[in-house]
Amino acid sequence: MSDLAQLVTALAQRARAAALVLATTPTAAKNDALRTLADRIDAAHPALLAANAQDLASPEAAALTPAARDRLTLTPARLQQLAASVRAVIALPDPVGEILEDSTRPNGLRIRKRRVPIGVIGIIYEARPNVTIDCAVLCLKSGNACLLRGGKECFQTNTALAVLLTQSLLAAGLPAAAVQLVPTTDRAALATLLRLDSLIHCLIPRGGESLIRYVTENSTIPVIKHYRGVCCVYVDAAADLAMAEQIIVNAKVSRPSACNAAEQLLVHRAVAGQFLPAAARALRAAQVELRCDAASAALLAAARIPHTAATAADFAAEFLDTVLAVRVVDSLDAAIAAVNRDSSSHSDAIVTADEPAARRFLAEVDSATVYWNASTRFTDGFEFGYGAEIGISTDRLHARGPMGLRELCTHKFVIEGTGQVRG
Repeated sequence: MSDLAQLVTALAQRARAAALVLATTPTAAKNDALRTLADRIDAAHPALLAANAQDLASPEAAALTPAARDRLTLTPARLQQLAASVRAVIALPDPVGEILEDSTRPNGLRIRKRRVPIGVIGIIYEARPNVTIDCAVLCLKSGNACLLRGGKECFQTNTALAVLLTQSLLAAGLPAAAVQLVPTTDRAALATLLRLDSLIHCLIPRGGESLIRYVTENSTIPVIKHYRGVCCVYVDAAADLAMAEQIIVNAKVSRPSACNAAEQLLVHRAVAGQFLPAAARALRAAQVELRCDAASAALLAAARIPHTAATAADFAAEFLDTVLAVRVVDSLDAAIAAVNRDSSSHSDAIVTADEPAARRFLAEVDSATVYWNASTRFTDGFEFGYGAEIGISTDRLHARGPMGLRELCTHKFVIEGTGQVRG
C-alpha cells in the first residue's frame, strides 16, 4: 500500500473510532462544539478571507467558470451567514435516539425502531468552502463522523475552516477525528477513499456532473447524489401574471449559479402574448439571455426584445448562468410532460390561480421538490428550516430533496425480552 493510501486509510480508521463515540455523545456536548465553532467563525473573518484570497488567486481558480468562482468566493456577509447556519443547527432537535416505532408482540417481545447515525460519511466537493462547515456541523449534530475531501481550488480556505472545526471539537471534549479534512488534493487519495467500504458508510459528492459521475462510477460505497439542477417554472393560463413575473425573475436572477435557479420557463399559449414581453423586459434588464422556441421568439421579435433561437439541447440544459430557455406550451398536460421529460427532477414550479391545475402539477411532476406560486430558489436546507443542508438529493432511495439531520440517520431495531426463545 502506498504512503498516500495508508494516510487516507488511517484517516478513515480514526473517523470510524470517532463515530462510535459520537453515536452516544449527549446533545449538550455536540451543541457546545457547534456554539464554539460559530463564535470562532465570527472571530476569524480576517484569516478566513485571507485564505480565500489565496485560493482565488490560484491557477485553479482562474480556470473556474463564473458560477464556480462565485461559489468559491467568501465575503463577510457569507461568513456571517455561515455562522448563522451553525447556530441554526444548534437550535434544531437532535434526531439521534428518536423512537420511530414501538410495539409489543403477542409473545411479550418489545420491538422499537430507533433513529441512529449512519456512521462515517465522506463528503467530496469542489469549489464550495461553505460545504466544509455545512456538512461538518450536520454530521456532528446527527452523531456522524465525516471525512471532507475538497478540491484544489479551495484548499487554503478549507484548511483554515478545518482548523476551527478541530479547535471547537477539542474545546467540547469530543474526538478531533470526528471531522477530518483529507490533507491532500492528489487524485490518488480520492481513489483510495472511494473503496474504503469497510470504514466509510456513505458518500455525498457536491459539485459538477463530472465529479458526481466519477464518484458514482468508481465507488464501492453507497452514494447519495444529484447530477444537475435543471429547474422549470411553468406559467399557467390562470396565473397572476405580475406574480409570475416576480417569481421567474427571482428564480433566475437572485443567484444564477445555484442548482435551484430556474433554467427553463414554460408559458401557456393563452397568456404568452401578454406575459412574455413584460417578463422578458424584466429579465433582459437583469442581463439574462433568452433562448427561445419559435413561438416565444415570434412574440419577442414583435415586441423588439433581444433573444436568440434555442437549440433542442437548451431545453434540458443546466446553464448555471444568466441564460434562460423559454418555450410556449399548449396545455397543462404538455407542461407536465415537458417537465418530466426535460427537468432533472430537482425543483419545479407552477404559477396559477387554478387550484385543480396546481394540484395536478404537484402530484404528477416527478421531482424531489415541487412548488405552487413560489420560486424554486427556496430548495435549500436553511430555507426549509434544517439550519443547513448536506446536499440536495435527486435519488429515490433513503433521502430525496434537501438533506438535513434526519436524512443523515438510519435506524436500528432494539428488542427487549424476558427470556423468550423461538420454537
